Amino acid sequence: MITLNVKYFAILREQRGLHEESLETPALTPEALYCELAGRHQFTARQEILRVAVNDAFAPWQAALRDGDRIAFIPPVAGG
Repeated sequence: MITLNVKYFAILREQRGLHEESLETPALTPEALYCELAGRHQFTARQEILRVAVNDAFAPWQAALRDGDRIAFIPPVAGG
């Protein structure tokens, strides 16, 4: 198990009810973490529309996660 700091934006923040949390997980990639969280919190955003950032830099979904990493799942947002 590793401990990660996860930030949620837009629809994910609304569905989770939190902006940020620290959690323990067996997930070793952002993809595995999102699958775990989507199942747990019934996220409706499909992974293919999201961007993921690890330690404040965009990263691939298969990036290796380490204890203490900061993860952000970023859905597309409309502006005007």
